[in-house]
Amino acid sequence: MKAWTYSEYGGVEVLKLDSDFEVPEAKEDQVLIKVVAAALNPIDFKRRSGIIKATDAPLPVIPGYDVAGVVVKVGSKVKELKEGDEVYGDIIEPAIIRPTKFGTLAEYTAADEKLLALKPKNLDFVQAAALPLAIETAYEGLEAAGFSEGKSILVLGGAGGVGVFVIQLAKHVFGASKIAATSSTAKLEFLKSLGADLAIDYTKQNFEDLPEKFDVVYDAVGQSDKAVKVVKEGGSVVVIAGAATPPGFRFIITSNGEVLKKLNPYLESGKVKPVIDPKGPFPFEKVNDAFSYLETNHATGKVVIYPIP
Repeated sequence: MKAWTYSEYGGVEVLKLDSDFEVPEAKEDQVLIKVVAAALNPIDFKRRSGIIKATDAPLPVIPGYDVAGVVVKVGSKVKELKEGDEVYGDIIEPAIIRPTKFGTLAEYTAADEKLLALKPKNLDFVQAAALPLAIETAYEGLEAAGFSEGKSILVLGGAGGVGVFVIQLAKHVFGASKIAATSSTAKLEFLKSLGADLAIDYTKQNFEDLPEKFDVVYDAVGQSDKAVKVVKEGGSVVVIAGAATPPGFRFIITSNGEVLKKLNPYLESGKVKPVIDPKGPFPFEKVNDAFSYLETNHATGKVVIYPIP
């Protein structure tokens, strides 16, 4: 099969398109998926740089966590999924411990059944691929922070891959009383369209100087030293980028198909929507360009790869 691989750690230049990579075998509790679309996440380029070298699979590795595709083969112990099912999911669990050699930037990938869910009926494969890792990170982070109905939240990096879902889930799933979020000037109206009550231009205003405090601060940009200044006493600061300043805590997703199943009704009703960066989707042959763009940290929503041969 065709697959993007790297045989050494480094920058975008180590990525190579291999036309003769082995198709993975689906284990007894796995399914083999014909990949239709995949999405990139910051963990992909951090992994490629060697940040999790100590726990990584042996090189060469196919990168990619997020997938949307069609089941073409099922293992003997698979209970619910069958051939022909349209599925989506983050196929690496947990994110940085023993990640699989076979990621999603390939024609086929194998995935544990428990990490997958049926694709929402109203979404196409590109939209579905934009969801798994980011929406699960948003949901699990809010849960870990003890977020609940009537609480307020500040989202740092509201227009990013995870931030767009933190805003939407806080509003529609958890019942937030107030949502504030930061972005650059050009994206302020976009934040409001997602459900933010207060959109803060980080190029003109220091969020840590806000007079009000929040029950939860969700830090998706790595500014926990400032985030702790705007959290209420007894509140939580969820950190998914950089080090955590107490009382902030570092949060890393554990992929879980049950979370996707729980959120499917919100996706199918249109209350929660995937957000795809307008520069995409990038074709399979341009994966290296997609990574270069993602690594500028200026993407809005998710960078998706489609079509895949």
